[in-house]
Parts: sequence; C-alpha cells; structure tokens
Amino acid sequence: MKNILILLLFLVSVISAQVEYSSNLGNAKSMNFSIDVGGFKSSVQNKTRMDFFVQVPYTSIQFVKKDNGFYANYNITLTFTDEGKTNIIFERNWKEKVKTSDFDQTLSGENYNLSYKTYDLNPGKYFVKCIVEDSDSRAASTKEIPLVVKQISDSLGVSDLMLVSEFVKDSTGEKIIPNVTASVTNRSNLVPLYFEIYSDKTRDINIEYSLDDLKKNTSLKQMEHITVNPGTNLIKHTVNNASFSVGEYLLNAVIKDKDWKTITSVEKKIYSKIHGVPLAITDLDKAVEQMVYIASPEELDYLKEGKSYDERLERFLNFWDKKKPNSKTIDNPILYEYFRRVDYSNKHFKGLGEGWRSDMGMIFITFGPPSSVERHPLDSNTKPYEIWDYYELNRSFVFSDQTGFGDYRLLDPDYSRWPGYRP
Repeated sequence: MKNILILLLFLVSVISAQVEYSSNLGNAKSMNFSIDVGGFKSSVQNKTRMDFFVQVPYTSIQFVKKDNGFYANYNITLTFTDEGKTNIIFERNWKEKVKTSDFDQTLSGENYNLSYKTYDLNPGKYFVKCIVEDSDSRAASTKEIPLVVKQISDSLGVSDLMLVSEFVKDSTGEKIIPNVTASVTNRSNLVPLYFEIYSDKTRDINIEYSLDDLKKNTSLKQMEHITVNPGTNLIKHTVNNASFSVGEYLLNAVIKDKDWKTITSVEKKIYSKIHGVPLAITDLDKAVEQMVYIASPEELDYLKEGKSYDERLERFLNFWDKKKPNSKTIDNPILYEYFRRVDYSNKHFKGLGEGWRSDMGMIFITFGPPSSVERHPLDSNTKPYEIWDYYELNRSFVFSDQTGFGDYRLLDPDYSRWPGYRP
C-alpha cells in the first residue's frame, strides 16, 4: 500500500510539470479568446437550447493583406463529452473569416469577432472543450468548461442569466450584444443583463436582484415588479449604482410570487478588473511582485513606493505603456502575454510554492514556451528531469525534481548568459 501511495504521488508530480511548448501550439504565443454559454427553453420537447458565444479579439488573429483589405481566418472546435471526460458525445467545428479595410482596426483591442452557435441538449452534466486556431499563424488556445444543462419548467421557468455589452436598435429591431467575458471594470457602475421567463399563464411576479461582493461579503439589492404573459418573456434590467473593486461578484435574480415566496432563481459569476489590464490581475500589489522578470530592482521599488492605490496603479500602467509595441493602440500585447505566462505558471508549475516563483515559472515567464520539451520521468538511477530547448536562443535548460513532489529545480543557472525577457 505504501508503494502504491508513493507511485501515485510521483505520477501527480509528473503530470503537474507538463508544459505547453511551441511545437504543440505552432506558435510561441497562444490566442486570447472568451467563451460563454446560456441555457434557454427549446422548441424541441424535453431538451434545452444552449447558446454558445465565442469572442476572438482582432489582436489575437493574424491578418494578411489581400487586394484592398486585410483578411484573417481561424477555426473553432467544440467537443462535448460526458462529465467525466471519458466519452465524446459529439463534436462541431467551423471556420470564421474576418475582413477589414483599415489596418489600424486590426490592432485595436476594442474590435473582435463574435461567433454564435446553438445546440439542443438533454438536461444533464457535460464537459465542453473549445479550441480556437489561427489558420495562418497556427497559434491556438484551448479552454475547457463544465456545463450544466438544466430542465426548464413549463409552468414557470427561467433561462440562464446573460450579461449584456449593449442593446442595439436597427431597422430589424433590437439586438442584444452579450458580454461574453462576463467582466466589468473598476470604472463601471452599471450592470446590464437579460434572461427569459417562461409562463403558462398571466401572473404578477417580483424579481429581487442582488450583486454580491464575494471578497467583502457585501451586497447591493434592487427590486422589480412585473407582469408576465403566457409564453416567453424577455427580461432586460440594469443594476445601477454599483461600485466595483477588483475581484469576483455574484449576480442573482430571484423570482418570487406576489406574496414574496421564492419560486426559482438564477445566478452568474462576474469579474471586476482594473481598466486596461488583463482579467487575471486581481491584486495590484501581487502583480507588481510578479514583474520581477521584466522590471529592474529600481523600477520595482518605484512601483511599490506609491503612497496611494491610485498612485501605484498609475505607475503600473505607465510602466507597461512604455512597453507597447505600437503607442497608437489601446491594447498592449506585451502586458497581456506577460501575465498570461504568469497565470499559466501558477496553474502548471506549483511544486512546493507559487508557480510564478518556481524555476520552471521563471524560465517560462522570461522566455515563453520552449521549442521542445524532453521528459525523463522514469529513467533508472536518476531523479526525474526535463530538458527545455529554445532553438531561437540556442539555449537549453535542465530541470531536476530533487524531492519527487514536482519541485523541479534549474540545474546550472548561468544568469550571465540570459538575453533578458523575450516577448
């Protein structure tokens, strides 16, 4: 039994050390995209309509100049499996084409392409893997999400709750542009949302909206009284007077009858971030600490010495503004790539501490994904080790797991030969 336990611990340490590398992705940088999904009443009996939204920023895809415009192509694959990810239920893939006549539009972080697909599914628990791959650069990213498909009541049911970026009116009517990232910024004070209520008769109901700050344990509540009609009722509401700090919030809509008895409810987690910085940054002071691989000791001291939060934030943003490859653009790919690597390191190189502080995290953040990885988890007479090759740098890094718990340490760290941070 003891030997089995040791083997399991060893296998866990080997699995935790897996790293993305360039030959896997086709490019040293992955694509940034967002995915959101909502469940609504289906026209197919005993099924629920699941709407999928995949949002890809223009800055994540490669545009190629052709004739009088700039063109980009990328592929999206959705794979549906059971909850345990053991059986594939079905898979769908399609190609997206994007065109713009203005090159500056391809550099703007405000522009994106939004894909929409809908599938009728049986109620239950699923797992969905979404892969987005650029057709030209071959850069790719994968996101996996657990999916709970609920049965919607025929008498009085409610869809999932979706955040809204904006309501747009045109000649065909009003369109809802979803907030696929489910995020707001610390400058926001409004949260527009929509959902559907399905009723078998006309009735009066009360809706209690609440916005809960999960960090501070505070809540903003608002009430609404409406009359719903038989069939589908589209509910649009804006939570106002909200005050956001960086962190996670829970948005609730509780449906109550005319006597204020709770019938059902729906909720959605949303994220508040600092305006102009990646969603992964939820703590400014921690983010400054994590800049040790790109900022000098003097620069770090300057960033930390700001007397107020606003002053430290201003210094932080000014530092990264100077790193922009194009000062005319709002988006800063250097900033986003750096903290993407930090986030990846925290998830994959935990070892005995925070992933970004580990030796593997240090190399990954500084140089990006290696060109190739050679793993030796079970060689006789040696401790587990890995070799990361960076062909463009003509460098290799060897890591050895000295403890057997996934705490890989860099062997022969010759800092004098390092070329510095590589975007």
